[in-house]
Amino acid sequence: MLPSHTLSLTITRHWLDLYETIWKPDYFPKWVAQLGEAPLQADGSYWKAKGTDGTLRVRFSEHNSYGVMDYWIDNGFGKEIYMPMRIVPNQEGAQVLLTLFRQPFTSDEKFQQELTSLEQNLQRLYQRVTA
Repeated sequence: MLPSHTLSLTITRHWLDLYETIWKPDYFPKWVAQLGEAPLQADGSYWKAKGTDGTLRVRFSEHNSYGVMDYWIDNGFGKEIYMPMRIVPNQEGAQVLLTLFRQPFTSDEKFQQELTSLEQNLQRLYQRVTA
């Protein structure tokens, strides 16, 4: 089993409204810095992004009524990275949960950098949806 860390963000917005606003693949580049700012390009069941570290392929969970926004990143090195994400009710607001699994051979420093990057992404999401 891989070690993991789950990041959480509270947003004062109805959870279903938030989910419906951000679940679409074309919304992800607005807050996930690693996907770059260019629109994603459909590529079968994947979406291509010109990311900060080169071309990435991403696939997303289907639209659903449960707030599941999982995505899988393929950086071209032969293994998809699974990113579980949930939007859950928190009274009249929403809780955004994003889990990072520490990949094999990832140093403590690299894992911390990845967590910091995800925290920054969540802050960009917060700024977008509360502006």
